[in-house]
Amino acid sequence: MNLSRTDLTFITNEPGRTLKDRFVVLIKDSKFFDCLVGYFYLSGFYNLYKALENTEKIRILIGMGISQEAYDLLKEQEHLLSHFEIKKHIEAEIENELAECEDKREIEEGIIKFLEWTKNKKIEIKAYPSRKLHAKLYIVTFKETDRDIGRVITGSSNFTQSGLKDNLEFNVELKNPADYEFAKQKFEELWSQAVEINETFVQTVIEKTWLNPNITPYELYLKLLYEYFKDELSRTDEILTKYLPQDFKELTYQKQAVINAKKILEEFGGVFISDVVGLGKTYVTAMLVSQLDGRTMVIAPPALLDENNPGSWPNVFTDFHILAKFISTGKLDEAIYELNKREDYKNIVIDEAHRFRNESTLSYEKLAEICRGKRVILVSATPYNNSPKDILAQLKLFQNARKSTIPGVSDLERFFSQLEKKLKIAKRSNNPERYIEEAKEVAKEIRNRVLKYVMVRRTRKDIETYFKDDLEKIISNSQRLKLLNQSFISLIIRKMKFL
Repeated sequence: MNLSRTDLTFITNEPGRTLKDRFVVLIKDSKFFDCLVGYFYLSGFYNLYKALENTEKIRILIGMGISQEAYDLLKEQEHLLSHFEIKKHIEAEIENELAECEDKREIEEGIIKFLEWTKNKKIEIKAYPSRKLHAKLYIVTFKETDRDIGRVITGSSNFTQSGLKDNLEFNVELKNPADYEFAKQKFEELWSQAVEINETFVQTVIEKTWLNPNITPYELYLKLLYEYFKDELSRTDEILTKYLPQDFKELTYQKQAVINAKKILEEFGGVFISDVVGLGKTYVTAMLVSQLDGRTMVIAPPALLDENNPGSWPNVFTDFHILAKFISTGKLDEAIYELNKREDYKNIVIDEAHRFRNESTLSYEKLAEICRGKRVILVSATPYNNSPKDILAQLKLFQNARKSTIPGVSDLERFFSQLEKKLKIAKRSNNPERYIEEAKEVAKEIRNRVLKYVMVRRTRKDIETYFKDDLEKIISNSQRLKLLNQSFISLIIRKMKFL
């Protein structure tokens, strides 16, 4: 026998049968709305507040707590919690919820309406002081002139976005007056034993969350920085889980480079590692590769593949326990053969990438074939030598020149062609000063509109200014001094005398 869904008393959150939809119908003209739930999320309240505009009183009784984390913290406690413990627990949960909720205008409007109704006592909210209360119960009381006294909905749904519409749930609507009276009586008993937390909700939201009306511009700025950089902050310790060579001095500026480079690589498919000479680009690249899955191929000049060279790619990768295939820049056919033989290569490292700035050469064509579909790590202290096209050629190893993913510059070909025209016009003017100024402006535009998204580059001045602790580590370790040229060492020593 087939049953029509509209005839069933079950509410499952399937299409056309969500708990939110049913509540909107039941409560729009209700006098009272009472809720007993395990979890209540402010960010879920926006689903119903418009339907509750005409409701005289809303009472919310939180049973277990607000989140699963709360349950885990309290599950070993058998005694009733004190009023102080309850309010502290609620404060922490409110802060956590609003920090993690979606950034949506309708959620903010719902929370503001909740605060307004809580202040004027249209909403009363209490917490039950025992972990043993797991019920989910909603009681709708109609106005006196209505055809019956009210309805009861009970089942699996909490007062959350998930419970009201997203999750598959099983709830049942009870229409029998005896069921209503029984549920109402039990709710009143529990309500009388619960702790009032209206003030806790309002004070916590206003004083300790982003809805605080007294947030200063500086605090807003800090929040903006946190949201923008929170992935980097949360991933700071990731590289510590990988193998590091014995006696290796961990330098903050190098770890930061790895974190930034990994983010760029994941977003754009390629990254320039372009710290100036002497800052350890090989070590940064090795630490970056240690964070990646798949096999790695390193393409570099022969001298940098020589195992007799302590700083060569094979030696550094061996120190970090990284398996890779090392191929000379003059043997790109061998690289293509290797890639055709094995399909598990995902990462291509190209040292002295600026050598491949001419797209019209056969070696560039081969390199482009090697890089196609791979993560590309371009290692070069001087990626921009003679012309804007130097950068374009290298970008095309991991970016679609006509459909770039770099923000604001979707057509790289057009962008760089316009810059080339500017330089040609300045050059034809036979005015050296004008040409120099135009070249500076072009370089600045490339840096600000393109390279800032795909490049990790620090100068020696940056290290002096922002990483003084690293300088002390470098000076105290003779092995690390080998990474710096002598002029930089002298500069560091002179500066350290005045620190």
